[in-house]
Amino acid sequence: MTTDQAKAVPSAPPPSPWRSGPFRLFFTARSASLLADGMLMVSLTAAVLGAGHGAAGVGYALAAWMTPIVLLVLLGGVLADRFTPQVTMVAADLVRMVAMLVMAGLLAFAEARLWQIMALMALSGAATALFQPGLASMVPRVARDIQRANALLRVSEAMCALLGPGLAGVLVAYGDVAGSYTVIAAAYALSALGLLPLRRLATARDEESAPMWRRLAAGWQEFSARSWLWGVILVWSVFGLFVFGPALPLGAALITEQHGGDGFGWIASADGAGTIVGGLLGMRARPRRPIVAGALAMLLFALNPLAPALGWSFTATAAAHVLGGIGFAFWGVMWATSVQTHIPLAVLSRVSAYDVAGSIMVIPLGRALAGPAAEAFGADRVLVFSSVIAVVLLAAMLCLPAVRRLGRGPADGSAPGGGPAAAATPGG
Repeated sequence: MTTDQAKAVPSAPPPSPWRSGPFRLFFTARSASLLADGMLMVSLTAAVLGAGHGAAGVGYALAAWMTPIVLLVLLGGVLADRFTPQVTMVAADLVRMVAMLVMAGLLAFAEARLWQIMALMALSGAATALFQPGLASMVPRVARDIQRANALLRVSEAMCALLGPGLAGVLVAYGDVAGSYTVIAAAYALSALGLLPLRRLATARDEESAPMWRRLAAGWQEFSARSWLWGVILVWSVFGLFVFGPALPLGAALITEQHGGDGFGWIASADGAGTIVGGLLGMRARPRRPIVAGALAMLLFALNPLAPALGWSFTATAAAHVLGGIGFAFWGVMWATSVQTHIPLAVLSRVSAYDVAGSIMVIPLGRALAGPAAEAFGADRVLVFSSVIAVVLLAAMLCLPAVRRLGRGPADGSAPGGGPAAAATPGG
């Protein structure tokens, strides 16, 4: 075959992630941890209320879990790049497993005090901060087709978000809260067992002997050097404050008022179904400009707060949430794939930590301000504002030249800075 003929032959698409044994292990581990996370909030609420600490106690316990995530996620990124993400994620799962077992023991054999629940939730939150940054840098190590791998993980996330709360509710209703925490601990143990064999993967480990603060600064340098990256995170931070923050509590309240508790449950399920569809679409679509395509799809999410604000019918509201779920999941696949294919593996966990911190830091503030804003202006007006600001922010994102120009990553799925991910994927 001549050189010209070789150039004319299209390159074969990367093999399916399912052909990779390491990906199957990672997918199982990630699904188990997602199921545990989905169960945790229902179990926590039942535990705190059952112990007599009231709604305020639930808020304190949630804050105790969330605060360490925000404060320690950057440290988690540094440790993941230094010791490999697999090591830090296994350690985090083991810590979370122990915390949940202790919680189960407290609830079964003692009177659980609020400070004890908060301490255990803080320990679990700190472990989650160590776990989260490594997720992004594991995907290029276990799959050559990074986009399809992200899409499969997004589908798993949606399914676990649907199944987790239901499973916890059944265990609490027909068993006891302690039993629910035991199942959560078992799920974290399964996650650790799935990740443990991945220690044999080749990895772009950061071997420098620099102190922690210099490693953190190196991650910031990689983050700040890419205007498309920090530009999107800046927009996403404002999105979290004005859209994600108020949309959940105020939207849930209005939907329950308009369509009842059962109606809210079905509409939440419609959102989950849309997320699954969006993940499946992310497996097939290969846009030349992934972030642009993801942002355009994310415009559908503006329907989520708009539907209850305008008092749409049950059918229209459910349809809006299906579309919103599709847009949110498709955006997630495009964004994760872009980050994982443009950032060198040796610093990917640290960059991902800045991504996580910037994305979630202001959401609790947005939720805290949602109530006072609703009292001052009305919940419907706040949600209309959220819908409008969502469109404005996404339009602003698309106006950034660096975002518009960013194409697909090198070799459409090879791991940047460390050669093709197939080198780290036996049997892939």
